Amino acid sequence: MVARRPRSSRSTENAWLITGLLAVIAVVCSTILALVADPAVGEWPATLAMLVVMIGAVLPIISIVVRRQAFGVILAEIPLVVAFYLLPPLSVVLAYTSAALIVQMWRRLAPVKFWFNVVLAAAATSLAEIALLALPEHEGVGPATWGVLLVATGVYHFVTLAAVAAVNTVVQGWQAGWHLIRTSPPALLAGLINVVIGLLVLITLVTDRWGIVLLVAFALALGLVYRSYTQFLRQHRTLGDLYQLTRAMTESGHDGTLVDALLDRVRGVMQAEYATLWLPAQGRHPEVLLTARADDAGLLDVAMAPTELRERALREARMVAVGARLRGEVDLRASLRVERIKDVVILPLRSGQVVIGTLEVVNRLGDTNHFTADDIPVFETVAAHAAVALENSRLVDQLRHDAYHDTLTKLPNRRRITAALGEAVKIRAPGEVVAVLLFDVDGLRQVNESLGHAAGDKVLAEVAERLRASAPSAALVGRAGGDEFLVTLRLEDVDAAVELAASLREQIRDEMVFDALTLDVDTAVGVAVHPDHGSDAVTLLQRVDLAAMAAKSVPGNVQVFNPALESRALHRLGLAGDLRRALDDGDVQVYFQPKVTLRDRRLVGVECLARWEHQAHGAVAPEDFVAVAEHTGQLGRLTELVLREGLRRSRDWAHADQPLAVSVNLSARTLTDRHFPDQVRELLAEYGVPPHRLTFEIRESGVLDGTDRPIPTLRRLRDLGVRLSVDDFGTGATSLAYLRRLPVHEVKVDRSFVQGMATDPGDLAIVNAVVTLSQQFGLTVVAEGVESELTLELLQDIGCEIGQGFLFSRPLPYERLAAWFGAQIEPETAAAVDLPRLRAVH
Repeated sequence: MVARRPRSSRSTENAWLITGLLAVIAVVCSTILALVADPAVGEWPATLAMLVVMIGAVLPIISIVVRRQAFGVILAEIPLVVAFYLLPPLSVVLAYTSAALIVQMWRRLAPVKFWFNVVLAAAATSLAEIALLALPEHEGVGPATWGVLLVATGVYHFVTLAAVAAVNTVVQGWQAGWHLIRTSPPALLAGLINVVIGLLVLITLVTDRWGIVLLVAFALALGLVYRSYTQFLRQHRTLGDLYQLTRAMTESGHDGTLVDALLDRVRGVMQAEYATLWLPAQGRHPEVLLTARADDAGLLDVAMAPTELRERALREARMVAVGARLRGEVDLRASLRVERIKDVVILPLRSGQVVIGTLEVVNRLGDTNHFTADDIPVFETVAAHAAVALENSRLVDQLRHDAYHDTLTKLPNRRRITAALGEAVKIRAPGEVVAVLLFDVDGLRQVNESLGHAAGDKVLAEVAERLRASAPSAALVGRAGGDEFLVTLRLEDVDAAVELAASLREQIRDEMVFDALTLDVDTAVGVAVHPDHGSDAVTLLQRVDLAAMAAKSVPGNVQVFNPALESRALHRLGLAGDLRRALDDGDVQVYFQPKVTLRDRRLVGVECLARWEHQAHGAVAPEDFVAVAEHTGQLGRLTELVLREGLRRSRDWAHADQPLAVSVNLSARTLTDRHFPDQVRELLAEYGVPPHRLTFEIRESGVLDGTDRPIPTLRRLRDLGVRLSVDDFGTGATSLAYLRRLPVHEVKVDRSFVQGMATDPGDLAIVNAVVTLSQQFGLTVVAEGVESELTLELLQDIGCEIGQGFLFSRPLPYERLAAWFGAQIEPETAAAVDLPRLRAVH
């Protein structure tokens, strides 16, 4: 931040207008006095004596600060009362004007103020003398004389107040002039007291001049008492100002106005023209350089003190104070004079032993006022309070920021997004919707388990950065938690939201390179919009969650919310408790679907499938209750139930001289259970089933997840002699070359390709390629979803060995499967062929 000097809106040169007017008044009045008064000028010794007295009286005693100017309350009325009575008119004007001239020269004021004060003295006294001549002359020093002298001094005060108010108005505006008039009663009262004292002095001089000795002694004593009293008042005022300062900082520390309250109060406490706060950039907080100025309501981005002084205070970590009544290097004082700065105090702000910034005050208000050594302890106390308040304010701000932002990605968290979304949905704009996009990063768990959580954090940080860089500038990008990211913004319609979701997803899918590692990261995206899918933030976030979950199983991985998703989710939620009771009560049954050779339709095994008939909902889809089992911890029980039933039936069939292999589906989560192979060994021994008659089917997304996580469990199962099959092969993005590295024995071609191969040349080519390459790798191929004779013939032509589907049989309970065994040979085909031909059962 570059400091710049403030420019006053009204030039001080305008004060010459008032000075010129006063000069004209002084000349005219003095001419009138010279012509009318007799005598106009008195004896020189008496005039010189009064000049000396006036010089001592004109020196200010009390200074009342009005914005940037100081109104001095002086003892000029005391010698003026005496002079009005004893000296001729022009002698009074000459003596008082000369006294003002000498005092202003001693003060070394700027030319504008210098001549204004001199000319004002001449104009005010000459007008007072005109008024004095116009009044009746009285003998002695009685009450009539008092009244005449009060009128003369009243004219003097009126002219002085009017001139000072006028010059403040032309320089700083009418508010400054009006403020001066409103604050003048104390000064007028002090002037009246001075007039009374002057009258007492005059009476003493006229009646008994020795009484002046007593008055001098009384004045000295009164001066000492007054000095002590003024010191007490100053300390009391300082304590009050410090209390108001700390209170203001406490009250403004939570609403973001701390700097405003701090600088304004510091400037007031120190009676300074400028108060400046400088804080360097720290973390997410930018550099702060702000100044409060006496005649400005707001803060300015200025720094009146020279930069070298601040740098010295920071470098030496100590106060730098330069001024006429402060200690300071001569060269620094010279540089201040060049900058037209009277004095400056710069204090480092400390937090413990660390300097966090500086607090600066420049120029004591009033041309004759300066910072003194007595001001330093006050300023140090102020700086200590300011440092604590600023540190607390930044700490509170950091805590507030942390409460609404994610630590890893620095993005807004779910709480912040919920609040922002809640505000956004309150404002409805025609032709716009509030879109919410939820990005669910796929495979993060595998990255964490295989490469460590540090790698997972890098993936999340990279996803966050790509979303932040690719999303529209009006979008709010945040992390909902875990591996989920949210983007919300206003768009034209749902189609625009889907298009944006697809575009952002493609940006995320680009390769991520970490050191020597390259990762492909995909996401599933849920889309929900207001008002179509919800009227409040909570509902929208709940429904976009459901859409993101459904997006994992749809082409393109982008899913817009629809009511069916919520119904399914509620349905699954209601099944959680019922599934546990169903497993306890034996309501979950095991069905069997035959697997046959395609050439001769010979039965070679069965696939064991769990089925659940709910008392209220009827048949529950397997994908529904399997998902419920995974999320409620019932997956292990469900897998064991199916495995036990399959092994028991395999044992029974072997005893009946019908040895059949059984296949059991495994969830990818089961492969992370290191105790599962031991459980399989125990069950095989318990039921006496040879390991080669048991096949575990794992979906491609579970066994081929791009990591080596499932390999240890797969190898232990292979070492047991169990066969391993990759189910639904072809639906993922993994090549057969990678499959060759895994300890599997069988590949099951997904039903979607098998059912389409009769009508779609592409599906036929895929099935043909899988069968050919798998056979070259020594893997058995099973075709799922065989439902027509044409499909069967095509599979036979490309050399597929085993099939499974409705053409042969649907999944059957054990009792119906036994009946199917007995009726598997069709009578009409027995004489035509030598090999038995299976009969379809539906």
